[in-house]
Formats: sequence, structure tokens, C-alpha cells
Amino acid sequence: MLEKVEEFNMERVIEEFERVTKDAGRIQKETLKKILEDNASAEYLLNLGLNGRTDPESFKAFVPLVTHKDLEPYINRILDGDTSSVLTAKPITAMSLSSGTTQGKQKFVPWNEELFDTTLQIYHTSFAFRNREFPMNNGKALGFVYSSKQFKTEGGVLAGTATTNVFRSPGFRTAMKAIHSPFCSPEEVIFGPDFHQSLYCHLLCGLIFREEVQMVSSTFAHSIVSAFRTFEQVWEELCVDIKEGVLNSKVTVPSVRTAMSKLLKPDPELANLIHNKCMGLSNWYGLIPELFPNVKYVFGIMTGSMEPYLKKLRHYAGELPLLTSDYGSSEGWIATNVKPRVPPELATYTVLPQIGYFEFIPLRELAETNGDGSFLCMDPKPVGLTDVKVGEEYEIVITNPAGLYRYRLGDVVKVMGFHNSSPEVKFVRRSNLLLNINIDKNTEEDLQIAVEAASQLLAEEKLEVIDYTSHIDLSKEPGHYVIFWEISGEASEEVLGGCCNCMDKAFVDAGYTSSRKVNCIAALELRLVRRGTFQKILEHYVELGSAANQFKTPRYVGLTNTRVLQILNENVVKNYLSTAFN
Repeated sequence: MLEKVEEFNMERVIEEFERVTKDAGRIQKETLKKILEDNASAEYLLNLGLNGRTDPESFKAFVPLVTHKDLEPYINRILDGDTSSVLTAKPITAMSLSSGTTQGKQKFVPWNEELFDTTLQIYHTSFAFRNREFPMNNGKALGFVYSSKQFKTEGGVLAGTATTNVFRSPGFRTAMKAIHSPFCSPEEVIFGPDFHQSLYCHLLCGLIFREEVQMVSSTFAHSIVSAFRTFEQVWEELCVDIKEGVLNSKVTVPSVRTAMSKLLKPDPELANLIHNKCMGLSNWYGLIPELFPNVKYVFGIMTGSMEPYLKKLRHYAGELPLLTSDYGSSEGWIATNVKPRVPPELATYTVLPQIGYFEFIPLRELAETNGDGSFLCMDPKPVGLTDVKVGEEYEIVITNPAGLYRYRLGDVVKVMGFHNSSPEVKFVRRSNLLLNINIDKNTEEDLQIAVEAASQLLAEEKLEVIDYTSHIDLSKEPGHYVIFWEISGEASEEVLGGCCNCMDKAFVDAGYTSSRKVNCIAALELRLVRRGTFQKILEHYVELGSAANQFKTPRYVGLTNTRVLQILNENVVKNYLSTAFN
């Protein structure tokens, strides 16, 4: 590993990062120029009258701000097999499929090798800063990594999730060998067709190589928490496998069984050691370092919609550092974490000016122009990367090498400072309103605050919220908020009623509180669902083609998301109505 790291040359990567961030404005112009030169013959740009212009002023004058809906006619042509220069000069040979958890439906996003190159740039930069602080020495990574299947559209275009497209890129394995400890799990497990079987084998591989594991990781914090929740249920089965050297019969995929048979040998001593450690743990606190004594940190995306899982992740991690990784989306990467020692709640991401062209719509302008907080301003005026102001919130607009031009990503970030001349941003929320009935305006962040406030009452009974989501019920007048909770055990009626009241009062938006007081919004409803309900939602999205490690629990479920709403309602065991405003 040391030899590979020297070949990688971390210091050179850090020097390059410093160079581009010191001159971010010029680098942005160069990046835009290259994207537009490479795609000058694209039908989309020609139809807009850009005619080969590559300067930012012309670009903004001729090319409008767009959402995914605006580009769908072009994307659909590509999906149907149109190989002409629709959005890019070179044909788009693959599509990334979003998880669909944010908007309630999956969407196709163009993918090409230039996007793969930007992925490597992010990985290189992130690794260089991380490894400088926490050097890895000939160890392995326990990575909860799952690659969903790629498939071909009717027009013959290869499609898969963004992570799958990265994992299956020809250059991925070679590139990762230079900057990444090898995974404990063989490729057959990572690319296995059954998520549950792969997860079981990931855990087993981690235990087999427990002395060598120096990092525990996944794309999202949710996947790591989910993995160790599963470990609590299957640890005795894992011990039996290790003791006898025979893989559990519930793992049925032939390629996975064959790969695991090469690793699994009878080891009663190791099985007994793990058994004793599990029996000796109090409520599974510090499980990760107990199982893997040489692990240095836990790594994955831990900000934004992943923050609700941090408390449980810290419980499993004990005193181990939690390192949040990079900031991106299915549409492309944006920024990287170059301060790995900062706790996830305080983490910022430095925008890399060479991986895309970025604009920022001031949120204050959106609110002022639109007047209703829905962030759908008809003619917002974005500012450039180096023109943002510290303390202000912005919606990100991205132009990437794969055919997205002035694309409204829908993410709201707050500028916390600058690294040289490139902004350091903190993810705040998705820009679209989550809960809105009357004049109320509550976001994902507001929902998270309300759930966290109410969960403090559960904590007094040593219980926790495993996961949650929300819904607007308009079946009766007036409509009301519905919050679905899955919790870790049995709570008293009194406590759950108190939790319901607490959430109702925790939405402090003036439009909500005034509407509640005059009964324009009815009492908030807490619906308790049985254990495993959110796992069923995950399985639903995996069946649709999403990768398990790319899954994000939808924080709002609308009427259009019929199957998820059905899963939730079929599993309701109790419900409570708030009396907070009575």
C-alpha cells in the first residue's frame, strides 16, 4: 500500500488543489471554455444560437437556466437510440439513474467518460487530504459497497445508478488501486445481484480480515448504520460460519458462494473471540472498534439527509472519528472535504473549479422575486463561483461535460468561507418545499429539527427513531401533516402522545403556527410503523434499479409515490393526533 501511495503522489495532488483554488475565477472560465468547445456541435447549443461562443457572458445570455423537466425531451431521444449530437458532440453511451427518493420518481442523467474523470479528481483530492491526516498502512477497507445491475434501454443505451456506472467503468479498478486500500470483500460480493446476501458476506469478510481492517465505509452513513443493525441480528450466524468454515445456506448466488469459499476456513478461535466480544458489549456501543481493533475511522457522506443517522453511527463507532466524504449528485460532483478532522455537523466542502462550471442563485433573490418561498423564480440572476458571499444561501446551478448546461440542481448551500478563492459550502437542504398546505413553508431541515426535538422524549425511555418520513393528508378539510416513525422498541402511550405534540410545536414557521391556531391546518398526526418498514422501502427502490448504498430515505412521500405510501400505510400499528394547539 505504501508503494502505491508513493506512486499516487499525494503532495502533488494537494499542490494542484491549492493551485486551482487560488485562481478559481480563471479556472472556471477555462473549464467552461473547454466544455463548450468540446460540445460546440451539439444540437442543443446550436439551437440556442451559441454558435461556438465560449465566454461566460455569451453563455449566460444565450443558454437559459433549466430543470430536468426541460431536458427530458432531449434525454428521451438519447434513451430511444438517437446517436446524433443531441446534448454533446460525442454520443452519450450511458445514463445514470437517480435513486428517485427525492422527487418520488427516478430520472435519467447523461453520463460519459469525462464525468468519470471528474470523479477520479474528487477521489484523488479527498484521499490525499484524508490520508495525510489518517495514513493507511497495508490495511483493508470494509466497504459496504453494492453495485446494482446495468441494463440497456429500448434504444440500446447502457443505464445504471451513478455509483454503478463508476464502479463498472473500465478504469475504476486500476485507478482505485493507487489510492485505496483493497476491500475485504471480493468483487463477486460487491457485484452480487442480491443486496441482503451481499451485506451478509460483507460482514463476514470484515470479520475474517478483522485485524487488517483500517477503514469502514460506504457511500452514505445510512448504509453503515443499516449494516450494523443487521449485524445485531445475524452475528451468531456469522460466528457459526466462521467456526465451521461453511457459508450460511441463505447465501444462494453461486458466484458469491464460490468466491466466499476461497476465503472461509474453519476458525473456532476467531468465532469464539467474536462471540465473547458481542456478548460483552453493552447495547452494542463501540461495536466497530471492538470488532476491528485497527480501524482508524468511519467514512461516508454524513451531511444533509444523512445527519439523522449520525447519533446511531457514533454509538457504533465509539471514539472513532467520523469522516464525511465528498459532495455531489447523480448529475455530477461539486466539492470535496479537505478538512477531514472536522465533525460532520460542522463540515464544509470546497468547490473544485476544474470539474464543472458553477453558478449560484441567491436564495434571497428567489424569495423576493417569487414571494411565496417556492423557489421557482422566473428569471433569477445567478452569480459566479468567486462572487458568492459568506453567510448567504444559494441554489446551485451546474454545467458539466456530459450535456447539462445551466442545470438547476435543486440543492441549497450556505457559503461558510473560502479556501483561497474557491468557496467552502455547507449543504443546507433541497430547495423545494417539503411540507406546505396553506401559507406554511417547512423544509427537510425543519422536519429534521422537529423529529430530533421529539426524539429526546424517546431517549428518556432508552428508545430511538430508526427512520422517518412525512406526508400531507388532504383527504379531509383542513389538511394536516403526517409523520411516519419507526422506533427501536415499545414506548408508552403517554410518551408517544408527547412526541406527537412536541413535533407539532417544533414547526416554528409563522405560517404553520398561525394556520394551526385558526384551524386552517388540522392537528399533526404521528403514525407509528412496525419494525422493518423502512427496510421494505429500501428493497422497493433496489428492485427499481437503485443501488443499496445510494439509497436515501425519502423525507416526503406524495400521492404520486403510491407504492411507498402503500408500504407505509400497510405497516401502521398506532397513530396519535396532536393536542398541542387545543
